[in-house]
Amino acid sequence: MPTDLRHVWDFEDPAASEQRFRDLAATTAEPVATHAWTQVARALGLQERYDEGHAVLDDLVAGDAESRVRVELERGRLLRSAGSSAAARPRFEAAAGAAARAGLEELEVDALHMVALVVEPTEQLAAQHAALARARTASARAARDWDASILNNIGMSHADAGDHGAALAAFEDALTARERIGDDARTRVARWMVAWSLRHLGHTERAREMQLALRTELDALGEHDPYVDEELGILGG
Repeated sequence: MPTDLRHVWDFEDPAASEQRFRDLAATTAEPVATHAWTQVARALGLQERYDEGHAVLDDLVAGDAESRVRVELERGRLLRSAGSSAAARPRFEAAAGAAARAGLEELEVDALHMVALVVEPTEQLAAQHAALARARTASARAARDWDASILNNIGMSHADAGDHGAALAAFEDALTARERIGDDARTRVARWMVAWSLRHLGHTERAREMQLALRTELDALGEHDPYVDEELGILGG
């Protein structure tokens, strides 16, 4: 089982996450320190500081299997974020293979989901379904929980191709997965995706009801989502 670093992340604030991972790397023993440094590189990439991210990875000595997987995975993310999807693909494929050999299911599925983001468009759905199949057969819950994100990506692939019926089916499955996982904020996003797809299929009244329910929940939380408002504007809400 890989080191659980998810609790350190705030993807809305990569700069703060970077500092927390630096602090963790400075105060913990190996190999967790190296695992933390790979997340420093990831946080730098999210700030578009790609050269700094690569420099962090260059300095690491990946002595254990998880470190080697994480270095390949984050190298690939840096390359993809900088616009080099072709260079990122072999990194993600190497990470997936190494993770599979080491029994690191969560990292394996993460890497497979990244492969699906960088393959040629004609390969995309097949790669997404391969990642989904691996997630669904995993024994580790964290690996299985990747199904929600992968299903959303499958939905977007169908929507981009103009097949909103297939997109809706994927988004509904993603919503079921989000409800199982239990993250309220991400579940609201999944509900928005279902409503968005319903609108594209002409089911405007149901879509409007779902978006209004989302706005009511957000109002009760003191939060605001401009995408909900945008959809309600289109739907006459």
